[in-house]
Amino acid sequence: MRSALENTVELAAMPEAATRGTVLLVEDDRAVRRYMEVLLQKEGFAVIPAADGLEAMKLSLSARFDVVITDAIMPQLNGYELCRFFRRHPRFMQVPVVLLSGMEQNGAFKDETAMPDAFLSKPVNPEQLSACLAKLVGK
Repeated sequence: MRSALENTVELAAMPEAATRGTVLLVEDDRAVRRYMEVLLQKEGFAVIPAADGLEAMKLSLSARFDVVITDAIMPQLNGYELCRFFRRHPRFMQVPVVLLSGMEQNGAFKDETAMPDAFLSKPVNPEQLSACLAKLVGK
């Protein structure tokens, strides 16, 4: 089994024209992560998978990506905390973040720096995901 870092190195060698962009996909459930990875690849995206927010944070410092899709509730570092990290980091401030959750979103965020660009409910509808990414990435 390949590590996320090996995948990142391989993705860095891919020509950018071959994809619609690169997604940093953060999901702690292995089956859901794999399902999302396949969906995104079918849409023409390269995918950098991460099993939790802490792994994603580490990967983000060495990888290039165009958008982040993260689960809201995860061990180590949840999606809201990860979003806050990206919003406060000068290198990532403009990177769109999509937050996924099995719970209904109430529209109110206690901390505006943890607010994603988009919110999608699980299970993710492939057409809705595609439309969301087209709007955010513009490719």
